[in-house]
Amino acid sequence: MEKSRIPQFYKMSVPERVRKVRERGLIGADDYQNLQSGRHTLSVDLADKMIENVIGVMGLPVGLGLNFLINGKEFVVPLVVEEPSIVAALSSAAKLARDSGGFEVDSDEPLLIGQVQIVDVANPARAKAALLQRKHEILNLANSLHPKMIARGGGARDLEVFVHPSEGPGGDMVVVHLLVDTRDAMGANLVNTMCEGVASLIEAISEGRVFLRILSNLADRALVRARVRIPVAALTGKGFDGEQVRDGIIVANDFARVDPYRAATHNKGIMNGIDAVALATGNDWRAIEAGAHAYAARGGRYTALTRWHKADNGDLLGELELPIKVGTVGGPLQTNPTVALNLRMLSVDSARELAEVMGAVGLAQTFSALRALVTEGIQQGHMTLHARSVATAAGTPPELFDTVVERLIASGEIKIWKAEEIIRSVRLQAEPTAGRRDEEVLEGETLGAGHGKIILLGEHSVVYGRRAIAAPIPLAIQARIEDTREGIDLIIPRWSIEQRLDFSAKRPPSFTRSLARVLEALGLSGRGMRIEVFPSVPRAMGLGGSAALAVAVLRALDAHFSLGLTDERINELAFECEKVAHGTPSGLDNTLATYGQFMLYRSGEQLERQVIEVTEPLPMVIAMSGVESLTARTVARVREAWQRNPGLYERIFDEIDSLVEVGLDALGKRDYETLGETMNINQGLLNAMQVSNWELEELIQIARTHGAVGAKLTGGGGGGSVIALCPDSSARVARAIREAGYHAIEVEVGGA
Repeated sequence: MEKSRIPQFYKMSVPERVRKVRERGLIGADDYQNLQSGRHTLSVDLADKMIENVIGVMGLPVGLGLNFLINGKEFVVPLVVEEPSIVAALSSAAKLARDSGGFEVDSDEPLLIGQVQIVDVANPARAKAALLQRKHEILNLANSLHPKMIARGGGARDLEVFVHPSEGPGGDMVVVHLLVDTRDAMGANLVNTMCEGVASLIEAISEGRVFLRILSNLADRALVRARVRIPVAALTGKGFDGEQVRDGIIVANDFARVDPYRAATHNKGIMNGIDAVALATGNDWRAIEAGAHAYAARGGRYTALTRWHKADNGDLLGELELPIKVGTVGGPLQTNPTVALNLRMLSVDSARELAEVMGAVGLAQTFSALRALVTEGIQQGHMTLHARSVATAAGTPPELFDTVVERLIASGEIKIWKAEEIIRSVRLQAEPTAGRRDEEVLEGETLGAGHGKIILLGEHSVVYGRRAIAAPIPLAIQARIEDTREGIDLIIPRWSIEQRLDFSAKRPPSFTRSLARVLEALGLSGRGMRIEVFPSVPRAMGLGGSAALAVAVLRALDAHFSLGLTDERINELAFECEKVAHGTPSGLDNTLATYGQFMLYRSGEQLERQVIEVTEPLPMVIAMSGVESLTARTVARVREAWQRNPGLYERIFDEIDSLVEVGLDALGKRDYETLGETMNINQGLLNAMQVSNWELEELIQIARTHGAVGAKLTGGGGGGSVIALCPDSSARVARAIREAGYHAIEVEVGGA
């Protein structure tokens, strides 16, 4: 198993991510429990033992940098950082790098420099010679002060002497450098103690007066060198040619190499990643920063710490060199329980390897920053993440967060004052229609909309000409179109999608392929536009999201370009999109997304769309597994099984159809017990067809245990969502599901 590759990690809830990290063997049972319960955080009592005058503890997000392959070894990198986009950018860059072999990093022995300043020296040249002559005596004294360090293979390794001019009253100064290998300790206190301990001997030898005795944070004897190779083909995407991206990165880096004003921002980008690892592992990020910037100015002019250039075969080559001296042992690191947990998860063998990981992270971070700069631009590329940061700063409550982010982006004013204005507006709009999504996301503008759906009975069998009962849910997708000069930009804030569609890519995503087909059919190919989508249907959770997206965009295109499309034409085009997304769909999802009616549906030659009148809404809970429902895969799996054994599967499909008949009658009589029983039996048949999984089965069991009369998966399966019929216990069922770490919502389906 690729330990550092966790697809769709960013879409999971926090409890789901913690479970996934445990499944990959990155944390043990104790750490898992501590993370789930929040006991890993630093307590005020522990903080009071770390520094003076403690009055509280300040928290920062802990995220994971995924996909890292460094010197052939996989790493999941803990990052403590508050700036949006850093974690996502690092994971994306690491994924690109691993596809071409990952990062190669080497480093020097972890040496720190301790400085002893000598003033009032009568003859500096003679003092220097004397100190070098008695070097071993000084080193032996220094090492005697830390015998345990010697036993671990460390200690004072060498001694250097420099003479520097001084304008002070004592004339030129002599400076002694102790080069100390601190092994896996950060080593600042150790080096300072050594400098203090040898001061008297140095005074006697030099015939001067020792003044300052302290370590240097320019650890240029502990250099880290990271390298990466990115094939030019891998740089192609988002509407940009790979060679253009490569050359742009090289030119942007050259700017930082010759201009100190640009270099300062460039190197800050490198340190965005390195500092985040330093904080996560309890290291002194201030010392690392100071050393890095001093090293960048070592030639007398401040310059970039990276070099990007073109390989002979056209690949992009990146190199980073800077001093990094860190530790993995010691009291300060072990006092903070989160730091200890992070170090266990990172699983480095030594402080030297930790420094090498930091070097790879720094190179990955600057690659992402440069690539963003030379393609869509920093502001455009970070629009969604910036809006989320502003919404947080404005104090947006959790239940309004995604709506506020959407409206911020749509307004073009991503400012705190605008977020506060939107919060007030949303609250006013929500008062008379609590629990329902407004018909309009943007004031004064009607948007194209598509409905989400659940299937009460009949998944998969409906693909083979049997009936299904499906209902729209009070969750929808809305969209709008704006004209642009060129290209098509897709913005879906709630799904963290912000990209330029590349229709010429070798393997474009299904939405890109679907949109190309739609634009051609509508005569809109080549038109520049920005598509903004506002979903309240979760992505890939078996709730008809892809069909609702297609219908919403089609209606937005219809409204913007005045196409005069009928509902039937929209339904036809949405069905074509569903074919691209799912292979052999039944047409149910696009029909529900278009018409938004509770209905009995049959596909094929005996096409049937019978609207079901439900006078009282069904009280239900929708529970989301956090595992994406890959409908195309499950549909293909069922088809393969049907082809191997058509007789068996035809009987299963007939049995499901008979359940639909019973369920239809129960709906008419409002017989919830019978309807729930048919749902339970339907789930058993779906499980037998191997389209369920353990998360769905766990959710079903929780729902039934806490009062649901029926519970089953909805949609393609393999992940996605569960629906539970809860005539008397919606709140109890939803609460139990949330306590198990899943997401649940209470809905009322149908009704006059």
